[in-house]
Amino acid sequence: MISISEQPFTLNDFNEVVFKGKELSLDADAIKKVEKNHLFLQDFSQNKLIYGINTGFGPMAQYKISEENLLQLQYNLIRSHCSGSGNLLPAPLIKAVMVARLNSLMRAYSGVHTEAVELLKELINKNINPCIFEHGGVGASGDLVQLAHLGLGLIGEGEVIFEGEVQPTKKVFEKLGIKPLEIHIREGLAILNGTSAMTGIGLMNIIRARKLLEWSVMLSAMTNEVVEAFDDHYSYGLNIVKHHKGQNKIAAMLRDILHDSRMIRSRSEHLYNPDKLDQEVFQDKVQEYYSLRCVTQVLGPIYDTIAYSEKVLVDEINSVNDNPVIDHENHNIFHGGNFHGDYVSLEMDKLKIAITKLSMLSERQLNYLLNEKLNQKFPPFVNLGVLGFNFGMQGVQFTATSTVAENQTLSFPMYVHSIPNNNDNQDIVSMGCNAALMCKKVIDNSFQVLAIQTMTVLQAIDYLVCADRLSPKTQALYTELRKIFPKFVEDSTKYKDIERIKDFFENAILMGATKADKSASVNHS
Repeated sequence: MISISEQPFTLNDFNEVVFKGKELSLDADAIKKVEKNHLFLQDFSQNKLIYGINTGFGPMAQYKISEENLLQLQYNLIRSHCSGSGNLLPAPLIKAVMVARLNSLMRAYSGVHTEAVELLKELINKNINPCIFEHGGVGASGDLVQLAHLGLGLIGEGEVIFEGEVQPTKKVFEKLGIKPLEIHIREGLAILNGTSAMTGIGLMNIIRARKLLEWSVMLSAMTNEVVEAFDDHYSYGLNIVKHHKGQNKIAAMLRDILHDSRMIRSRSEHLYNPDKLDQEVFQDKVQEYYSLRCVTQVLGPIYDTIAYSEKVLVDEINSVNDNPVIDHENHNIFHGGNFHGDYVSLEMDKLKIAITKLSMLSERQLNYLLNEKLNQKFPPFVNLGVLGFNFGMQGVQFTATSTVAENQTLSFPMYVHSIPNNNDNQDIVSMGCNAALMCKKVIDNSFQVLAIQTMTVLQAIDYLVCADRLSPKTQALYTELRKIFPKFVEDSTKYKDIERIKDFFENAILMGATKADKSASVNHS
């Protein structure tokens, strides 16, 4: 089990629960703090005006709520804000949202009854996922709409995704003997008023982005191999004089992957040899195109962006991100805006821009292999059949190009797209959940683009009949991928091949994971 305690919840903990299905437990000492915090709120709130306890919400906070209506107020909040639309979030994303909300509530600053955290833990462990829609909150009084749908499930209403089907929550709870949450004092507001939807989705984005980056490095290495590129562009000597951690990590990964490759050429042997100088025009390119030669400089910033986004999102999942903050240790309640999602929104925008650039690099490497006028090495579209009669990879290039174009458009930032609402109470907002979901779409798209690049690289290897000259790591990957995507000569449909390779990339342990980057790599197979 993975324990939620007073210690920080890590990205690896998150990965173990959301992707690998590990169950959660709640640390006894942390539960005692949650209980103590709740009892403090009950006592402290007597004869005081406290937002969300005995007032309305948002711009209606000026209205005092009578004693007999305090509990119903919380139910009203949950039900009134269940206004989501669009597609349902997939079950793993909903689970990610629940894990993020549970961890925040377990910090013991939200005033919730222990029943709330125990029920959240039970739903997570039993894979009961309250239906949450994509479209909703603006990410500044928290992810109000998305988390309202989570709250609706906790009180036993609405629908849940269970055993692969959308079912009435009441029916599932009755079947499994689960008692719905009863409101004790502010559980409605505590569930809604946080950044857990954008944070849960964002952490999943980071895990998948790391995997994308690792595959991009591997495919860049293989592409350099099939064109017999020179070795100095990823050399230690070249990259160490550029003082960026990401660039040097990527260079180290390439060196590890391409070690012992018999396809990569040494510049010292080929171009520093005096015997090669007796030519007016060199047949060999003295330097490769940028998509081959500048891999460390292009993927380095992406590495650094993912690493920094991870730090911010892990900080956020371990933060108290609702309002007001119930501080039982200092005997006070603080009103403010910890629900504001700017930290997450900005990181998701930066991450999607970085991943879009990754997909652009993949598309350019793909285009280089497909265009015989550029590579002067392969037939058009790496066509292994009859030119004009067969079409090779021509059809799938359209898909890669259009998908990258969509990524470029999706990369407009949400962070600077604030629209005031809520009677202008929420006059500047983060749009953090939108940012996280758009980032997810860019990552989905990029896996598809890399799948198409992979198919092309495999065909290029077979055209050259050079599999036995690849590095041990790339040769092992070639062999594994050919099991799910065999060499083809005659034209055939390719949409299922794209999906199979995409699934392989999503779920496999990267065969070329390097010593240089293992510490940063998270497997979610």
